[in-house]
Amino acid sequence: MVRALLDRQRRTYPAQAGIRLRNTPAPLYQTLVLAILLSAPIRADTAVSAAKALFDAGMRTPRSMVDASWQQRVDALGEGGYRRYDERTSTMLGNGAQLLLERYGGDLRLLREEPDPKKALLDIPGIGPTGADIFLRDVQGVWPELAPYIDHKALDGAGRLGLPTSPDRLSGLVPGRELPRLADALVHAALDNTLADEVLAAAGGA
Repeated sequence: MVRALLDRQRRTYPAQAGIRLRNTPAPLYQTLVLAILLSAPIRADTAVSAAKALFDAGMRTPRSMVDASWQQRVDALGEGGYRRYDERTSTMLGNGAQLLLERYGGDLRLLREEPDPKKALLDIPGIGPTGADIFLRDVQGVWPELAPYIDHKALDGAGRLGLPTSPDRLSGLVPGRELPRLADALVHAALDNTLADEVLAAAGGA
């Protein structure tokens, strides 16, 4: 079942947005921006497209996000198809980037050192519990102390496919480096009926 799922979802959401995730400031920040966009009630592919548009426009770090004008952020979000939430999100991205500069010097590796990183994330404008889960789910590959980070949406996907719904049991199904990809793929399975049906059929579970 896991093999059938990963064969169909080869890339995480950050990879789809062109982020080469490493434990360095820029890709960590880009992953946070993507988490903010993904946490809105909008299609995931639209959020990914909007993130790519922001990055292509040069907004790849907290400093460059702050230095961009509100309208430049709105325009990039709109180019990516994120039009329903573009103005509100532009404000949140600017305020969030400013907070990161003031609190962490723009380096999310310092947030990693907080006693409770998830709680610290919730201080960032645009990040609620869902956004925090998305970010932590994806960075567990470079912040291994978080693993296994399998949030509720990923567990929904696991249950739908008949896989274990315990994070510890799920983490035993793949090598550690594949855990972020498995978690993201399970979210896809929770959200995409067609994908879930294809996986079940391929694994003989239909």
